[in-house]
Amino acid sequence: MFLESFKITGSAVLQIFLLGAIGYFLVKKNILSEAGLNTLTRLVIEVTLPILIFCQLVKDFSFSIYPNWWVFPLISIAITIAGLAVGLVFTGFIKGSQNKLQFLSLVSFQNSGYLPLALVAALLPKEKMDTMFIYLFLFLLGFNLIIWSTGVYMLTFTRTKRFELGSLPRPFIAKLFAILEKGRGLFSPPVVATSFSLVFIFLGLNKIVPQFLFNPLKMIGDSTLPLAMLVVGGNLAEIRLEHIDKKAMFLVILAKLIILPFLGLGLIMKFKFSELLGLLIVMQLAVPCATSLSIITRHYKKEDSLISQGIFFSHIFSLITLPVFLSLYFMITGIK
Repeated sequence: MFLESFKITGSAVLQIFLLGAIGYFLVKKNILSEAGLNTLTRLVIEVTLPILIFCQLVKDFSFSIYPNWWVFPLISIAITIAGLAVGLVFTGFIKGSQNKLQFLSLVSFQNSGYLPLALVAALLPKEKMDTMFIYLFLFLLGFNLIIWSTGVYMLTFTRTKRFELGSLPRPFIAKLFAILEKGRGLFSPPVVATSFSLVFIFLGLNKIVPQFLFNPLKMIGDSTLPLAMLVVGGNLAEIRLEHIDKKAMFLVILAKLIILPFLGLGLIMKFKFSELLGLLIVMQLAVPCATSLSIITRHYKKEDSLISQGIFFSHIFSLITLPVFLSLYFMITGIK
């Protein structure tokens, strides 16, 4: 049973990473320049992903079918807190306050959007896939808010500064608007798209969207997954691996890719979550570190001592660990 599940999940993960490998190759060979990659990233974040979210929610979401929709943003916060807790156990082995905070960020924040979306599309049949997309979009509503608040603070914090808005490296409002201009802030396009769609549906306007308008929007939204994986691969190609901290990377992989998903499996076995909710939790705990962390360090001009290394190596090692834990989940729950 495990080998059968591993073959299916391993094949799905490999297909996704092959898409990422194309993006990696395009950037390494200068076929896709840094400016081109930035444009492609903006296209996904500001156009195709928000449209995908809108189309999926308008088509499949209703407050009567998902009365507990608000639970999913809370789950994303709980997973981040779990990452912080596990990361704190190992911070004693990391030298330097900035390195400790970067290590904690790597363990706490995961590639919660692009990779899970692609995995869901590759693993699940259409009827389950649509429901999981809804779960993911609601989950991302909480995740984006916490990574662009707590995550930014963790990566820009210094010992000489207290936790006050006015004491951040630059004035808070100026920084917030600087991020918003790039579509990556607290109210990033995916967050706005989800919030707008929920209000749109609450007002009943989803019932009057004409098909001639919905169909081309859906076509644009459907391009998100392959484009997103090209972006992930391209971002990995831009990472510079210098002076690798082997101990820190071992601890990142241990905490992020092994301990957290293992704890997730134990939690699911104890509380018997529904199959798709359980899959969401295990998947979010098993995916590699968030590529957004690299964007944050670059934007705030912070020394990148561990972030790029953690993102790169967690994505490489997840080629093995991700299908293992997904296979264990499918074997335990009997999902087909």
